[in-house]
Amino acid sequence: MSLSFLTLFKAKKESIETPHNSPILEKIQSLSNNSNLKIFSYKEIFHHKESYPIPLIIYDNLRGLYIFEIKRWSYNDLKNAEAKKAKGVEKSNDTLAFDKTHDIIKQKFNELLHNDGVAIFNYLIMENLSSQEYENLNDSLRELLPKEKIIFNDSDNSDIFKKLQNAAEEDHTLPTVQKVFGTLFIQYAIVEKNSEIVLCNSKQIEFIDTKTSSLFNLSGAAKSGKSSILLLKSIKELFKQERKKIILIKPTILSKDIAHKYFLEIIEHAIIDIDLMAFEILTPAELINRHLSKLKMPSLLDDIFYIDEKLMKKSFEAAELIICDDVNLMPEGFTTYLKHIQKDSDLLLVNDNSCKANMNLEKSYLSDVKTLYFHQTHPHAKALHTITSLLKQTTADNIIVVANRESLEKLQEDLLSFIEDDTLLLDANKHLVDQKLDSLVLASYDDIIDLTAEHLIVMDLCCATQDQLQYTLNIAEQTLHILYEEECDKITMLKEKYENNEE
Repeated sequence: MSLSFLTLFKAKKESIETPHNSPILEKIQSLSNNSNLKIFSYKEIFHHKESYPIPLIIYDNLRGLYIFEIKRWSYNDLKNAEAKKAKGVEKSNDTLAFDKTHDIIKQKFNELLHNDGVAIFNYLIMENLSSQEYENLNDSLRELLPKEKIIFNDSDNSDIFKKLQNAAEEDHTLPTVQKVFGTLFIQYAIVEKNSEIVLCNSKQIEFIDTKTSSLFNLSGAAKSGKSSILLLKSIKELFKQERKKIILIKPTILSKDIAHKYFLEIIEHAIIDIDLMAFEILTPAELINRHLSKLKMPSLLDDIFYIDEKLMKKSFEAAELIICDDVNLMPEGFTTYLKHIQKDSDLLLVNDNSCKANMNLEKSYLSDVKTLYFHQTHPHAKALHTITSLLKQTTADNIIVVANRESLEKLQEDLLSFIEDDTLLLDANKHLVDQKLDSLVLASYDDIIDLTAEHLIVMDLCCATQDQLQYTLNIAEQTLHILYEEECDKITMLKEKYENNEE
């Protein structure tokens, strides 16, 4: 038998190999527990219209990338075999030259980071071959498959780690794992406000890769990244053509516009081709109006939301998958409506407290530097004073005031004579382009969804629902000022929860 060792990738599109339990892979995975190695197994690189499978890839931020091909040949398969170099690599010194793999990786780096990236080292995993059996193979095989580049089924952790370290000398100038894997695996890359790339954590990646069918409930803590990974999951499924149509539901027109803007930023970063028309972001009212239109019934009036009982008796094929973010902030009865129209399709709910979660995102990325102040005084006067003080240390667009509409209107009127900066009385029923968010923002509890602020001033807490209040408090990144005149249960609860200052 004569074997020609081909490159890892073929020219045609391939599907990723189904992951399987392997003792050797478990050994390699365990190396990351006490080292600087970041390991991805059975993932794909998305590049324009194609996806390229990677059985195993490791990033060592002191040396570079290690890519592995996995072979299940046994000694009986190879004992009588001779080997020759594949066509096109006859003159290559690297007999494990995964040329196509290298080309794709370098193209991703050049397109996104405008450089060739980091050094790449090739290895082979022989799951069914021992190091002793290797010594008995034909010389031609051992020449093309150098022992120092092979992980055998009897290789221990020390041997594996040593082979990886011998690839190159340490280089302390290499980029972070966030930048490297966030560039290669765009389906797991969160684009931050400052354009920095953050690699998803293991639980987020698990969710993105999980096939969500029928009714699926995702539970996510505050600032767990759930809104970002909903978009990443949608992009992955559309790119892989696993869905023909996906609809994401956001509570307000403004939050819908913010999500759509972020969606386009992800696509721009990814440099991949997907059908943009196959993904829509709608508000509950917009979805209801589509159903009403199909039944030739009048649309909902502005600011009045209700679900006609006729809709609950009629089918409506809106999309293969509907994703509803922030279920606990949606209008009453809307979740029941979604379950009705998607009973024969797939529905992904986020934080539906009425049913058990299929998966939990427990890790929160809430800011550790947040300081909470209680001010028991006249809220309106204190708000004017606090805003004036904050503007001495920051810009107006880093401040948000949350209260009921009446308080906000009066505050905006008085701010005209207190500060020179522009103020925006936010209306979440208006589009993003119609509102100047680089101003000092005044927002009601209904309008605050998907906004963040370095400094947050909150009034009229006792008028907010528990869900609204909890959501609002979590958008502050640095300081949170709670202004109140009289105690109420919510103030008492917050004082018990936070050990902070009271003025």
